[in-house]
Amino acid sequence: MNGFFTTEIIFKLSAIVALIILSAFFSGSETALTAASRSRMHALAKDGQKRAGLVGKLLESRERLIGALLLGNNLVNILASALMTGLMLSLFGDVGVFYATIIMTLLVLIFAEVLPKTYAITRPDDAAISVVRPVRVIVWLFAPIVNVIQILVNGFLRLFGVRSDAAHWSVADEIRGAVHLHTEEGRVDKDERDQILGVLNIGDLDVEDVMIHRKNLVMIDADLPTSDIIKQVLESGHSRLPLWQGDIDNVVGVLHAKDLLATISAANGDMDKLDITSVLRKPWFTPETTSALDQLKAFQKKRTHFALVVDEYGALMGVVTMEDIIEEIVGDIQDEFDEEVEGVKLAKDGSVIVAGDVPVRDLNRARDWDLPDEDAVTIAGLIIHESQTIPDVGQVFSFHNHRFEIMARHRNQITSVKVHKTRTT
Repeated sequence: MNGFFTTEIIFKLSAIVALIILSAFFSGSETALTAASRSRMHALAKDGQKRAGLVGKLLESRERLIGALLLGNNLVNILASALMTGLMLSLFGDVGVFYATIIMTLLVLIFAEVLPKTYAITRPDDAAISVVRPVRVIVWLFAPIVNVIQILVNGFLRLFGVRSDAAHWSVADEIRGAVHLHTEEGRVDKDERDQILGVLNIGDLDVEDVMIHRKNLVMIDADLPTSDIIKQVLESGHSRLPLWQGDIDNVVGVLHAKDLLATISAANGDMDKLDITSVLRKPWFTPETTSALDQLKAFQKKRTHFALVVDEYGALMGVVTMEDIIEEIVGDIQDEFDEEVEGVKLAKDGSVIVAGDVPVRDLNRARDWDLPDEDAVTIAGLIIHESQTIPDVGQVFSFHNHRFEIMARHRNQITSVKVHKTRTT
């Protein structure tokens, strides 16, 4: 036995073991550093964790980092395989090549790949912080070779029309994907998901997408008797109401319920002394193409919450409020005058009866659906867009994994739809 384990054999076996350990280090480091979260590293660095800051700097150049680790990993694996092959040939002759292949495959697979990578993927941040200092040295040592390799790789990729420096993703898309994934895993609940996505999506919306359409507005004729105007204000349940004169598009002012109450109080309730026009606030008009985010900033700057939306011809399209925009982020803000989900009712058969003017986004949020809202704002608009017709009562359409049955229609307007989500195959 002592004759078998000669100094040369012991030396080669020791070298192979050392190389396998190095290979495990390279493999585990690659997995840990590529799986580590840059955002968490940034947060830890701000809290004073210096090695987390070093991880962040390494991740700024992923190509150089991965190139150095792959280079080191391949060097030690090839060297270990060469030593094992030489050792097996000296002991068993030509058949030793087969033995060396089997042994090295098992050793590398188990101890240099699966084991370290499994550990690293379960604790990527901790593992990345623990290996960052030696990896920095390795990246620095291999930098010249990696740079040459990277030039060659980029050159080959360009031959096939691929640019390695082209950005094919956005931070917003990455966050959306992470939120959806964690929601499916149960780590983020629906309300949290909706609020996060609302923040991301608000920049893609115009005031046209969030406004209250003119046909749903409560507007008051300024020429009505004062008592009638007060009655309509009280019946509306709204704090701000536009007043028009002569033509509904001719809005002469906005009446605030608080101003009206102050005027009534000052007149001691005497209607004959009231002058409604004196308390009207100047209407603020905004184009329908204004970004919802820009409108929110304008509301904050002007310190007002109410604007009238007009099209390119100056015709009144609707009204947008600060609450409408904020609801796109936090969800419906309900008061004692609101329905739980206005225009959406659950039927006994599991379908949903939806008013035609309900926004697609509101229905998606209420039912946790994913109907597209890029080409149409409302459910009626979506049906017309997809069917390319104004459907009759009783017609049924199926698209986007949902079944739509037209329940009611007034002139050319779809007023009620039964929607049922179908099973996907």
